[in-house]
Amino acid sequence: MINRSSSTIPFGYKLKEDNKTLEPIEKEINALKEMKDSVKAGAFSLRGAVEILESQTGRKLSAMGLKKIMDKDKPKEEPKPSLLSKNDREA
Repeated sequence: MINRSSSTIPFGYKLKEDNKTLEPIEKEINALKEMKDSVKAGAFSLRGAVEILESQTGRKLSAMGLKKIMDKDKPKEEPKPSLLSKNDREA
């Protein structure tokens, strides 16, 4: 169980009766993972994937919502090295 931290219930979860914790919905989580993998592989667009998710789960999700979920899964990029020399950066 996950404690609720905002007013929005994340895709793949439902609010328990206590209104404080979230319960995972395996069907939605599995469908979401499958669609994220399909979008990454280029098999579906974001809009196509959310249409399939809605038909499989009955729960709405916007294309931008799916993009935000996918962006959270990405590892953070390391900062690119500066073109300035070490001495110039310290000044």
